Amino acid sequence: MIQTERPIEKKVLLMGTCLCDAFYDEAAKATVEVLEHLGVEVIFPENQTCCGQPAFNSGDWVASRKVALYTAEVFAGDLPVIVPSGSCAAMNFHGNPLQFEECPDEKVTSLAKRTWEVIDFIYNGLGIKTWKGKFDQPTRIAFHRSCHSRGTDSGDAVVNLLSSIANAEIVSFGQGEQCCGFGGTFSVTFPHISGRMGTLKMDHILEAKPDILTSGDMSCLMHLTGLARAQGRPIRHCHAIEILRDTLLVSSSL
Repeated sequence: MIQTERPIEKKVLLMGTCLCDAFYDEAAKATVEVLEHLGVEVIFPENQTCCGQPAFNSGDWVASRKVALYTAEVFAGDLPVIVPSGSCAAMNFHGNPLQFEECPDEKVTSLAKRTWEVIDFIYNGLGIKTWKGKFDQPTRIAFHRSCHSRGTDSGDAVVNLLSSIANAEIVSFGQGEQCCGFGGTFSVTFPHISGRMGTLKMDHILEAKPDILTSGDMSCLMHLTGLARAQGRPIRHCHAIEILRDTLLVSSSL
């Protein structure tokens, strides 16, 4: 556990997301550890469920509205809501208000205004512009900028913070802005197209010879690395928040 001597200056609510719960619990743990190190008290509402995105993307807005209303109730109040997923964060601040355009809900609207993707929150919310961390040796990082984070400040926040880590190099790769092919239910409805898109993306990423593949979206990482592993070319990967935690120089002043 990362220790901190900084006083508690802020409180936030953590939305753990379904993927953290089922597959990437380390991303949620790293989120808590990094935020606490930065003097932020993290509160985890245990009755939280899903943001509603699977039903929303499938066109079942009747079901997704019910989930959105429940989520807005769970995260009611005025505290910032931190999400270690660009996709789920975007559902809160874009998707859920969209499906209530004709009949706005006060709590849904409030949640939208208070939701932050975690790296965006650290960089732009807390104003941490450099990360006093270090890799033990030169490390090449390939950053996948997910579709849901486009049009937000999350991607630039990740690149800037990771770039400031000692011995870190952000490497570019071909068609870097292309979709990974996951697209939530798209990968289930059109698995062959999704697989080909992901394979093409991995072709470009591996050509850059990175040491680590990272992203702010676990769903993209799950799709890309699952394909790579099945094709016999696995790659080291983790959420960007884990890199911040694992390279942290605890004795440094951030």
